[in-house]
Amino acid sequence: MVAANKTSGGNNAYHNFHNDFLHIKDVNERRRLALAEVDRAPFGWYHVRAVTVAGVGFFTDSYDIFTVSLLTLMLGIVYYPGVGHMPTNSDTAIKLATSAGTVIGQLGFGALADIVGRKRMYGLELIMIIFATVAQALTSSSPSMDIIGVIIFWRVLMGVGIGGDYPLSSIITSEFATTKWRGAMMAAVFAMQGFGQLAAAFVMLFLTLGFKKSLEVAPTLATCTGGCAEAVDKMWRVLIGFGAVPGCIALYYRLTIPETPRYTFDVKLDVEKAEGDAEAYLKGEAGGKPNEVSRALTQQKAAEEMKAPQASWSDFFRHYAKLKNFKLIAGTALSWCFLDIAYYGVSLNNAIILEVIGYSTKGAASTYEILYNTAVGNMIIVLAGAVPGYWVTVFTVDRIGRKPIQYMGFTILTILFVVMGFAYFHIPPNGLLAIFVLAQFFFNFGPNATTFIVPGECFPTRYRSTSHGISAAMGKVGSIIGQGAIAPMRTRGATPGNPNPWMDHVLEIYALFMLLGVGTTALIPETARKTLEELSGDYDMEEEGQESGEEGLPTTEERTAPVIVASGGSGDDEITRQK
Repeated sequence: MVAANKTSGGNNAYHNFHNDFLHIKDVNERRRLALAEVDRAPFGWYHVRAVTVAGVGFFTDSYDIFTVSLLTLMLGIVYYPGVGHMPTNSDTAIKLATSAGTVIGQLGFGALADIVGRKRMYGLELIMIIFATVAQALTSSSPSMDIIGVIIFWRVLMGVGIGGDYPLSSIITSEFATTKWRGAMMAAVFAMQGFGQLAAAFVMLFLTLGFKKSLEVAPTLATCTGGCAEAVDKMWRVLIGFGAVPGCIALYYRLTIPETPRYTFDVKLDVEKAEGDAEAYLKGEAGGKPNEVSRALTQQKAAEEMKAPQASWSDFFRHYAKLKNFKLIAGTALSWCFLDIAYYGVSLNNAIILEVIGYSTKGAASTYEILYNTAVGNMIIVLAGAVPGYWVTVFTVDRIGRKPIQYMGFTILTILFVVMGFAYFHIPPNGLLAIFVLAQFFFNFGPNATTFIVPGECFPTRYRSTSHGISAAMGKVGSIIGQGAIAPMRTRGATPGNPNPWMDHVLEIYALFMLLGVGTTALIPETARKTLEELSGDYDMEEEGQESGEEGLPTTEERTAPVIVASGGSGDDEITRQK
């Protein structure tokens, strides 16, 4: 075999790991050593950069999803003059349109990232979000087309982009992260959702203040016509259009990231490129530039010698036909599904919560007060428990572990929903406020974060993105069930004096799904402080190697043995392993 050429670059800040392993002829050993360096790299600006670029996507996703309730409120004012609100079925259709598109995006982009690569797909989903967001902001009705239908179309397309961001951001962050802080990095990406919700509330507040004079002339939403309706029409377009701004900022960085070394090693079997990409990531560059001759020869050798199963449809079904692997994906998918069924339930009492904190829209004297109270009330609700919960997870998930946090979250939420359900008509408003804050906190310092993290870690590289997409799609299906099927049951037998007579039973149903989440948590592994190779080996390569009769597959101890790279004064570095 022709020796690989050394690459230029490397200094005290950015060590050139590529050159450390050129003299290693065994491609499996080169892979192990290079990935060990990525896993054990000290936390640095390249990790902050990766979290920021991925997190901006989740900021945008959350902003776009959170603004939908504000969007339907303002569309009702503008396009239903004299009524002030849109029909319930139109309101529900717009809200569920994004979720429907998200399911498609999670499954489609998840699979494509495993087929063609993370780098090729990363950024495309953001382009879809930006395009659909701008299109929404510029859309209008016409004699042949209703505004509701057009908005639904663009929100489905936007949902596809948002769905694609779930597996891609999770997997890319996971595969570039250092093992010690991988959970914190992934949780920080997910926590950007809280800031996206806050930003939406702030933008709404500033718009309301900016158009205060035009809004104050209308005492009710139904009477907001003429200049008032024109002001609201401008407001919703700016509110929605602003969601494209952070995406545009992050787009360049997404399109120029290097391919993850794990994908290049394990799926493409391109050892030279993978080592170069690992080095490029640590230096903030777009990708490695290996010697093409050496690259081709090493790739041919890797195809013959690397002991990693290759992706195919038959291999996919064979892999998940094994009980151990099927239980794993069932655990991640069902946990996410049960979580999202009930996650919507905590917002059913928003009207009561806003009344307790003094921002109810019931006694508002003008359209301005209604929109102002809505904006400030939503801001307080987000800050009440959601944002703190996200960041407590960031700082504890690698110390406590994913599984204990998920167990704790589901258990506490079961108790809270049981209390709300069985004592709903006996709890004073202040009591509901306390339960609401606790529920918001333990959703996010609990299963809402861990159901995103674990699927990005526990599956083999060749199916990691697809499996995360399946798990996330099940979660979004759960959200559709919670919003579209279970929540409307609260109005069963409604009367003018009691619009939600079945609210207690709906909350009891949500409690049942939280209890089921405790059970499905038992199916997932603890992934904290384990390398991705160790995790995928536990559930894939080790077992498949035994079944196929292959010898020479590394044990868990060998795969995770620390590597000492001692730099000599001259000549090649000496590489030793601690057994």
